[in-house]
Amino acid sequence: MTENVNLPDESATRALAALVGAKLQAGDLVYLSGELGAGKTTFAQELARALGVEEDVTSPTFTLILEYNSGRVPLLHCDAYRLEDLESEELGDTGFFDFLERRDAVRLLEWPEMVAGYLPTPTWSIEITFEGDSRRASLRKLP
Repeated sequence: MTENVNLPDESATRALAALVGAKLQAGDLVYLSGELGAGKTTFAQELARALGVEEDVTSPTFTLILEYNSGRVPLLHCDAYRLEDLESEELGDTGFFDFLERRDAVRLLEWPEMVAGYLPTPTWSIEITFEGDSRRASLRKLP
């Protein structure tokens, strides 16, 4: 089932991320999609805060995968934006498959569409889109 939520401002994005983050458990895999500037980093920051992460959360665009261990469960945050044209062996060299295999952490994957051919079914799929001057999130919780 898909739920659509209007996000008129940054505080609405943070509130939604806090709600989702409070429900997450170790082993959950979250896909976070949206255009550049849609609010993915803001969402990730608040989701991490809801997990109890104390460190500053930044987009792992150049590092690819960041791990935060200060929360109630570890958070692995991967940005697949630069992984689109990589073959399986090259993806393995980045640590991407290790990221997917971890079950002791919440795994947050930005830009899942860049590596769609390698992905398992997520626990949550969230897409943030522009809608006029505001944004809208489509959330799907999968069994």
